Amino acid sequence: MYLSKEKKEELFAKHGKGKNDTGSAEGQIALFTERINHLTGHLKNNRKDFNTERSLVKLVGKRRALLDYLTKKDILRYRAIVKELGLRK
Repeated sequence: MYLSKEKKEELFAKHGKGKNDTGSAEGQIALFTERINHLTGHLKNNRKDFNTERSLVKLVGKRRALLDYLTKKDILRYRAIVKELGLRK
């Protein structure tokens, strides 16, 4: 698997509330971003892999929904996670 348990714990510790806090919106957004970046790299080499492309589109939609939720819930947390992950330019 491309993402080890240690790497996931590191993501959740850095962006979530702790290494075991897998349910926070920030932690999930960070995990989705990592997976999106991985799949994007895969699609650059395998441009006809339509199943991966579909998975990528679904992940982007899930991340967008979480970001929308965070925008409505707490705009400061939204701005912080967007800045940390570099999602907006």
